[in-house]
Amino acid sequence: MTLTNVLAGVAVEDLGHSLVWYEYLFGRPADARTMVDVAEWKLPGGGWVHVMSDADRAGASVVMLVVDDIAEELGRLELHGIKPVAKAIGDFFKTAKLRDPDGNLIVLSQPQPGTY
Repeated sequence: MTLTNVLAGVAVEDLGHSLVWYEYLFGRPADARTMVDVAEWKLPGGGWVHVMSDADRAGASVVMLVVDDIAEELGRLELHGIKPVAKAIGDFFKTAKLRDPDGNLIVLSQPQPGTY
């Protein structure tokens, strides 16, 4: 199989209610609004995060976002009242777990030097 891209999906109960939270997370408005109940953010390394209204699956999504500086990102998010529910430091990554308004798990992950 040859993959050329990836689209990570996050189900929320009400996109209108969650949209501001995701704009804070990504630091900008969505790059695409392909449908009224969909917002998408393009990632610099390729790939997209697709947030859509789906009340039946809301709160069951998990997305890991690799960042350059986790402390900087957490500081920026804290300005908007978004705080991690857990943090960890392992041999390969530093991580911080966030929960969106529906309870979806968003993991910020920073590679340890020389590991990624």
